[in-house]
Amino acid sequence: MTDEDNMKIQIQGGTIINPAAGTEERKDVFIAAGRIVGLGEAPADFNAAKVIDVNGLYIAPGFVDLSARLREPGFEHKATLESEMAAAMAGGVTSLVCPPDTDPVLNEPGLVEMLKFRTQKLHLAHVYPLGALTVGLRGETITEMVELTEAGCVGFSQADKPIVDTRTLLRALQYATTYGYTAWLRPQDAYMSKGGVAASGAVASRLGLSGVPVSAETIALNTIFELMRVTGARVHLSHLSSAAGVALVRAAKAEGLAVTCDVTINHVHLTDVDIGYFDAQFRLDPPLRSQRDRAAIRAALEDGTIDAICSDHTPLDDDEKLLPFAEATPGATGLELLLSLTVKWAREANVPLAKALSRITSAPADVLKVPAGCIATGALADLCVFDPNADWRLDPQKLKSQGRNTPFRGYELPARVRATVVGGHVAYESR
Repeated sequence: MTDEDNMKIQIQGGTIINPAAGTEERKDVFIAAGRIVGLGEAPADFNAAKVIDVNGLYIAPGFVDLSARLREPGFEHKATLESEMAAAMAGGVTSLVCPPDTDPVLNEPGLVEMLKFRTQKLHLAHVYPLGALTVGLRGETITEMVELTEAGCVGFSQADKPIVDTRTLLRALQYATTYGYTAWLRPQDAYMSKGGVAASGAVASRLGLSGVPVSAETIALNTIFELMRVTGARVHLSHLSSAAGVALVRAAKAEGLAVTCDVTINHVHLTDVDIGYFDAQFRLDPPLRSQRDRAAIRAALEDGTIDAICSDHTPLDDDEKLLPFAEATPGATGLELLLSLTVKWAREANVPLAKALSRITSAPADVLKVPAGCIATGALADLCVFDPNADWRLDPQKLKSQGRNTPFRGYELPARVRATVVGGHVAYESR
């Protein structure tokens, strides 16, 4: 722990928005030894070494992102830990989950330990790696989940590579259930989605693009739920995309299955119509679907069927988006846009700000079962200070992320991060 981590800090004049409790209160925050030691009133003998004036600004818990690719190891030409952790700080994201589809894949304890060591050395966001569910993500041999958990993995995933053999998935869920681990699964049938680049429907047909039908998601969901009934597994579903999928999840939760789920911020806002004339910035996985699907996603976020919003941060080379739509690599940068796009949804859908922010703070923290996403005395001082009234135009060239790929370029967005505090350390301040 550095001297700066031990520094006593007073964050003065801001409005604390606590999504877990649904409250907004104007109070000062007092920090010592990396934790919140007082709200509203300073503890006895508290003398701040640093006072941060945030009058007119909101103080929120640091955001918790359930899917952010940091591109190391193996894809340093696309992005580095340094660039993407800087992006996280600029976006107010203090905790993030990274998928296992690195190179090599995160299926060896040593790789996980090295990733954890390197991220901790940067002293920025808390990084929670997902281990590979199968060796090499090939869907054949189950990994040594116990060893990977001991190395620091918080769950097990295939990233975007589905397990084709249902028996292998059954055995993986049995293994995970035995030790109380969570499987993170993308509900997408490998055969139904094979070769598809856009959502099946009128837009894909008009553009001559091969489609991914909604049934690719619903078939996978039905299979997962049936295996959950057999095994008693706990599953987190990554990146729902359809109204039919949302309905199945709603029914599964009502049944009592141990399931949680998230949606990407892109699918909260965009639809297949936004593809326009083959704009590869809108090439995403899962593909953007209809306005009806988007409406169902928004309703499910509001009623809690969908637990969390993630950025699905995927930095890419510029060249990967300069290809024709069907050949372009799917993905978008998102860490620095998570707050603004969440606030944009809240305003458009007339959702209270605290409730909207719960989808990127307390709810994903509950999914992860980590002590984050709330502001309370004794809690770790992971905070984001933002200006709810600062509108800004997105210029991809000004992002901290090495990935400039975003379908929101040129958008006018609300809310701007002004400071990010991680473990009592001021990791980012905007000028």
